[in-house]
Amino acid sequence: MPGKTAESTVPTSDLHKQLAELKEDYDDGCITEKGYWKKKVRLLQSSLPDEISKQITELETDLKENTVTEKGYLKKIEKLLGDAGKNGQSVDETSVKAAAKNGSDHATNGSHSKNDDAGNGNGSSNGDAHVHDEAEHVNVNDSGSCDKKDDCEDGSPVAMEITEEDMKPVKKVTPGASAGTKRINRDKETKKEQSPDPAKNSKGRRTSGKDQPSIVAMFKKTPAKRKAEDECVTEDEKGNGEKRVKSEKEDPEADGSSELKTQTEKLKEETKEETAASTVTSPKLPPPKCRECKQFLDDVKMFTGDPSFAVEEFIMLTDPKLSLFTGEEENINSADERPQHKITNFSIYDKNGHLCPFDSGLIEKNIELYFSGYVKPIYDENQLIEGGIATQKMGPINEWWTAGFDGGENALIGFTTAFADYILMTPSDEYVFVMDTLKEKIYMSKDLINRIETAIPPQGLASFTEDSLLRHAQWIVGQVESYDEAADDDESLLLTTPCMRALIKLAGVTLGKRRVLKRQLRREVRPKNAGPTKATTTKLVSDIFDSIFQGQLDDKVGGVKRRRCGVCEACQQPECGQCRACLDMVKFGGSGKSKQACVHRSCPNMAVLQAEEDDALDEDKEQKEEVVTPAKTSHRFKKQKIDLSWEGEPVHVKGKKKYYSAVWMNDEKVEVGECVTVKPDDPSTPLYVARVMYMWQEVGGEKMFHAHWFTRGNDTILGETSDPQELFLVDDCQDTQLTFCVAKVKVEQQSPSADWFMEGGNGDIIINERMSTGDDNTFFFQKWYQPAEARFEDVPVVPENPDKLTTFCPSCIRIKEIELKETAILENKLDDGADDGRVHYGLVKFQGSEFRVGDSAFFHPEVFVFNAKPTVVRKAKQDRSMFEDEEKYPEAYRKTDYIKGSNEEVPQPFRVGRIIDIYVKRSDRGTSDPEQVALRIKKFYSSISDLENTHKGSKACLSSDLNQLYWSEEECKVSLTQVEEKCHVVYSHDITQSLEEYFHSGQNNFYFSEAYNAETKEFYEPPLTSRNIRGKGKGKGKSSKPKEEVKLSTSGGQEEMHIQPLRSLDVFAGCGGFHQAGVAETCWAIEKEEPAAQAFRRNNPDSIVFTDDCNELLRLVMDGETTNSRGQTLPQKGDVELLCGGPPCQGFSGMNRFNSREYSKFKNSLIASYLSYCDYYRPRYFLLENVRNFVSFKKSMVLKLTLRCLVRMGYQCTFGILQAGSYGVPQTRRRAIILAAAPGEKLPTYPHPLHTFSRRGMQLSVVVDDRKYESCAGRLDCAPFRTITVRDSMSDLPEIRNGAKTEEISYNGDPISHFQREIRGKQTEPILRDHICKEMSALVHARMHYIPKHPGSDWRDLPNIEVRLSDGNKTKKLRYSHHDKKHKSGGQLRGVCSCAAGRGCDPMDRQFNTLIPWCLPHTGNRHNHWAGLYGRLDWDGFFSTTVTNPEPMGKQGRVLHPEQNRVVSVRECARSQGFPDTYRFFGNVLDRHRQIGNAVPPPMARAIGIEIKKCVHWKEQQVEDSKKASSEDGTDDKEDEMKKEAIPVVPGTSN
Repeated sequence: MPGKTAESTVPTSDLHKQLAELKEDYDDGCITEKGYWKKKVRLLQSSLPDEISKQITELETDLKENTVTEKGYLKKIEKLLGDAGKNGQSVDETSVKAAAKNGSDHATNGSHSKNDDAGNGNGSSNGDAHVHDEAEHVNVNDSGSCDKKDDCEDGSPVAMEITEEDMKPVKKVTPGASAGTKRINRDKETKKEQSPDPAKNSKGRRTSGKDQPSIVAMFKKTPAKRKAEDECVTEDEKGNGEKRVKSEKEDPEADGSSELKTQTEKLKEETKEETAASTVTSPKLPPPKCRECKQFLDDVKMFTGDPSFAVEEFIMLTDPKLSLFTGEEENINSADERPQHKITNFSIYDKNGHLCPFDSGLIEKNIELYFSGYVKPIYDENQLIEGGIATQKMGPINEWWTAGFDGGENALIGFTTAFADYILMTPSDEYVFVMDTLKEKIYMSKDLINRIETAIPPQGLASFTEDSLLRHAQWIVGQVESYDEAADDDESLLLTTPCMRALIKLAGVTLGKRRVLKRQLRREVRPKNAGPTKATTTKLVSDIFDSIFQGQLDDKVGGVKRRRCGVCEACQQPECGQCRACLDMVKFGGSGKSKQACVHRSCPNMAVLQAEEDDALDEDKEQKEEVVTPAKTSHRFKKQKIDLSWEGEPVHVKGKKKYYSAVWMNDEKVEVGECVTVKPDDPSTPLYVARVMYMWQEVGGEKMFHAHWFTRGNDTILGETSDPQELFLVDDCQDTQLTFCVAKVKVEQQSPSADWFMEGGNGDIIINERMSTGDDNTFFFQKWYQPAEARFEDVPVVPENPDKLTTFCPSCIRIKEIELKETAILENKLDDGADDGRVHYGLVKFQGSEFRVGDSAFFHPEVFVFNAKPTVVRKAKQDRSMFEDEEKYPEAYRKTDYIKGSNEEVPQPFRVGRIIDIYVKRSDRGTSDPEQVALRIKKFYSSISDLENTHKGSKACLSSDLNQLYWSEEECKVSLTQVEEKCHVVYSHDITQSLEEYFHSGQNNFYFSEAYNAETKEFYEPPLTSRNIRGKGKGKGKSSKPKEEVKLSTSGGQEEMHIQPLRSLDVFAGCGGFHQAGVAETCWAIEKEEPAAQAFRRNNPDSIVFTDDCNELLRLVMDGETTNSRGQTLPQKGDVELLCGGPPCQGFSGMNRFNSREYSKFKNSLIASYLSYCDYYRPRYFLLENVRNFVSFKKSMVLKLTLRCLVRMGYQCTFGILQAGSYGVPQTRRRAIILAAAPGEKLPTYPHPLHTFSRRGMQLSVVVDDRKYESCAGRLDCAPFRTITVRDSMSDLPEIRNGAKTEEISYNGDPISHFQREIRGKQTEPILRDHICKEMSALVHARMHYIPKHPGSDWRDLPNIEVRLSDGNKTKKLRYSHHDKKHKSGGQLRGVCSCAAGRGCDPMDRQFNTLIPWCLPHTGNRHNHWAGLYGRLDWDGFFSTTVTNPEPMGKQGRVLHPEQNRVVSVRECARSQGFPDTYRFFGNVLDRHRQIGNAVPPPMARAIGIEIKKCVHWKEQQVEDSKKASSEDGTDDKEDEMKKEAIPVVPGTSN
């Protein structure tokens, strides 16, 4: 009986559409040339003329008998189909019309045609294999049409014939193959109509894969490389060293047709023309991929086939070997559950036979995956195939799952099919490579919550690497998402932690992409995380927090609707109706008050986005907000209807003004010194509050008063956290009309008690007792506020009014003093007898300092130039021509001219000059204008600048001391306003101490030992006149400031201050390093991490180091305990004089307001604990260090609350941003510093920068509530010393290799730079310690090796090549398979994922083990091209912020040594922070890096400590002067008691 023919019912439009799609697939490289023509013949066979159909049939017969080559067959098919459209139409158009006309005839006549697939010869092309696989799963319906959409591209029915011949395996010998070489085509079984045997139902069977061709050979022939027939040589022929001519050329009559001979000759000519035309450059096509599994066809591995005795799945399931029952059981409900078995020696593949990973999203995309192997009963633990049932083509797989671990290290992974569940055991040899990758990521996700770096992988897996983490990022994030689903409402999400957010960004993970499907196995119950210990807080801190947030919590004002991305699966899911949030919804019968979304619809994208909003600000980000700098408040008033009358007679008359002591205001008497409220013209502005300093009546009868203004707390940096009844005194006063006044108010000054230091932890005693009335007309103040610098200080002492002036105002006096500093005061007029029209002076006072003839001073570099021509060292720019080859350097186009970490635009340090004359013109004598005062100076040359120095060059610059100068006879004239600051310059032979001690004895100390002549370029002995410099300087402002101010204003050359060191408690101490300024003695330290605590003990052996939780220790002390559980003595009240620390504040989300959970988290944070330490111990000085973004958390709410607590305690306080690089370290590191001083102490100022630094890194202004606060450090554009470079810091260190572990080695040389001499110190036995580095994986090390050794080099300079790794493996080339819509370049493929073209990410696009990390170009467009990752340091540049774990792909990826192929060592990182070489660290490499990265750079800490030291010295001088005054004046004890009440007694000191 003939085979049944499918009825041709193809509409004209459908056939045309199928042909167009087939052509598109061919052009895209999805099918081969052979597959294209065979499918086209199949579509058109019913509409071709009989003659053409006959010739095609004969050609197929010739192809089967090997009388024609495959190439010849394809060319002739192409020619025959071309002849079918000779009448002016293409073959497609002709066939379409024929199909429309004759379709019904073919249906009724039942004509037959042979299935082309049966003639598949050698299987050497992609199309060949692809067609066979499609035929394997074709089902024919009653009409004979195809019912499988995947096989027919668009699902349209296609005419085809199935015969018995098609069912037989056909062995073919490839022409040109060597003797004995055979290629076996796979058997094909097609499901027939009305098949009675279910065993034959669509179950394909494969022959042994021993002789199966490789996939590379199968897909060698692509459309882009077609050649003429007479020039084609097959790969097998090339392998045998032979060239075979096509069979048509050897035997022109082989096909028995003269017509075909003529066609062949014509075809040769046409093919030559096509070959010539193909030389024109065309857009690059992506490499071909399988349309099912999306794998690259030239890299895919094939399933070798099942054994001949393998059975079908449903037969296997009935085998009694797998039964768990004996048949004697009474109740068996086996139908209730799907059977569970184990499978070993398994392989998973798609319908094309391609081995596929099942965890890449193919199952979720409904791609049918099948598996084969040996099935065993569920209780069998034997991994071998013995006792198993060989089963073929099980599936398709419905889902796959993991079900925890088996009690050990083995993860349970399984499949679910329509019939059973299968737990995987051991994969087959051909599938091991897939399962190893899967196991790697499963174990990595398991150990993520712990520490991936220290996790020990199970047996059989290599150590986890950076590439492993990035490879499995999508899986790991999905596991964390699944873990977070079980989190309670008050628990923080792991997904929002910094490490997870960094992984999501770097790997380009799509959140919510794969939700956990319904599992048949029960989910493990997640144990509730105990979380951190509850914060121990004092009553004052707790009360302030509660008062601030009362009525402001989001959930107390109706809640806020959770933001959603709207695109992830979580956002699109319906409410569950069972969680607490759903039960509160109105539609589920709740009240609807919470307005919270279903907990199962928590959006992972928004959770990460909210966490990202609070990330640290970019070091290079410029301030772009339109803000205003705080200044005096502009007061505008509105007249009030008020009755005014003077009390009594005038107390003073001056001119036409009459001054009064009191006025009646609406039957209320207001006297001088009392306070009133004033009505502003803006009704939204609160009433102004002012103190009446004096009152008078103008000539016109207007009643006036002089107002000394208070500012409300809301107008300070405290903002909304301030107490509405607390005011702050400011230096702002104004003449105002009394008609603007509203009423009289009461304003009290709250002063600290004499026992203030011992009142800590008892609550807000002063404020709570005195302000309990809550009267709106009662206010209090305790601090004076400076708006420009946000400084809260003690109220200044009111100056005396000896003349009893009626118009006395302390604010006016202080303002005039400030204005007076900006004028020039000339003294010591000199009479030199010269008649030059000038008046000469010996001294001038300006800006609080005095400058004498013979003093030295700093000048801006633009003030004068040297006679010597500048030595400009131009760096050789990298030759980028080699990177123009996009094939080898495909990512070089992302590079720009900007080099991160470069010092090319760093400012020059100050110039130094010696004042030899001070004068003004005779016509300007007596002037106070500093512009009119001129100075004549001698210039000092220096070797500290690369641009302008002596002729010694840059090497001399590197080796010279930073404070070394050269005398010169060059002179110039400058203005007094161009003087920056005084400095101290002496001849080296006049220094009585070592140069090192002299350098550290004062911040502005310089010396010279030689003179320089720029014309002759000679150095010579300085003249005697150059040595006659006035002593060691007198410091700043000796005669223009009070005596105590002189002591505070320390200048270069002033004798070093000696103070009693403060007893210090260091909370969150880390490894230490803060106390190098000699200001404190570290008595106690708290550090919970044991390695860091051990490092602190090593370097501070006399300190008591606690490793307890800081909350537990504070609770013990507050409960009256004197020791901890280890017997260590706890500090008590009055013991601590300096409290310093940097409490971590990670974990807050990006919401701008606190909700109840966020508030609870903050209230229990370590910041609250640290403030409670301050409140309990009441130290004299307090320091808080944190990241720069500390001032921006929660719209600066964290900063405001911190300052509010300190102010309420009674502290003076301020905040600022400092750049560590400007204090002598080769690193950009901006840090927020909060300083506080107890009442009666002097609040320190921030230290001036000592070294120049990159302008980008010196953007230290802060914006709070649309107010811009400039840096309090001053002089940000210049500094006394040059910047410190990477070369300065580590060019003397010996070379080491990747993973160096020797902890003690020799230096192998002397120090080169001034920094190196200082950092080495005075070691009796010079030994270099901790010069060890992390060992990177073989792949990472290879990447480092190929990073060019040039400034600015990073991953974008990597070549796209294959290299052999040190572990023996070989990398792959990164494939660019997509167009990048953001970077279009003449058809060049620049995308590595489908998202580059604007579509969604495809997991099958991921690539691994490539020299260029796939994840970086994948997400580079949205992350600034990941500039700096795998970046090399610049010898003449600086480090990025030193982090706790130097990783080439970390947040600060510029961690590669400038010349060596490794990451920076522990000692190099320590030097970047300024730690001396004698400083020891403890633990493994990561522990030591963490200790360094968390530390405050010691040089910056020293600069801050010097400022605190100045204040301590000032206080000691105050006490000493007070004692002297008391003894000289005979002050009685009563007066001493009054002084003690004004200034609290510091424990441990006498007052």
